[in-house]
This record gives sequence, C-alpha cells and structure tokens, in this order.
Amino acid sequence: MADDQGISKAQAKTIVDRVFKLISDAATSGAETSIAGFGKFKVKETPAREGRNPATGATIKIAASRKLTFTPAKAVKDALNG
Repeated sequence: MADDQGISKAQAKTIVDRVFKLISDAATSGAETSIAGFGKFKVKETPAREGRNPATGATIKIAASRKLTFTPAKAVKDALNG
C-alpha cells in the first residue's frame, strides 16, 4: 500500500491504525460505520441465554454482550462469489 500511494510504510501504518481506531470508537458508542464499496460495521446486541458446558453437559448462564458485525457490500460479495 505504501509503494502504491508513494508514502512511507510508517505513514501507511499510521493511516491504517487510525481507520481501525475510528471504527472501534464508533462501535464503542454504538454507531454504524460504512465504508463505500467495502461494507458496514455495526454493533449487535446479544441477549443473555443458557448454554451447556461441552465437557460436563452442565447448564451455564451466558451473559448478554455486544458484538461487532460486518456486512460486506455487494461489490465484495460479487468478487467473492465470482
């Protein structure tokens, strides 16, 4: 990427790190991040539920959580599926 853009590797790393930081900050606040032609990052709420310990079969409680999900854009889906 650095060579393609005519910048140093350190500058390219700074740019990529900043993009990931912005996506992370938006997710922390619950906002959706869209990157045109690539896809969307959004937060999904997962409710508390019961599960099973696979080793013992005992019932366990799984706490509610928030997960970051990614939905690819149509162009990315088309590229993946030929």
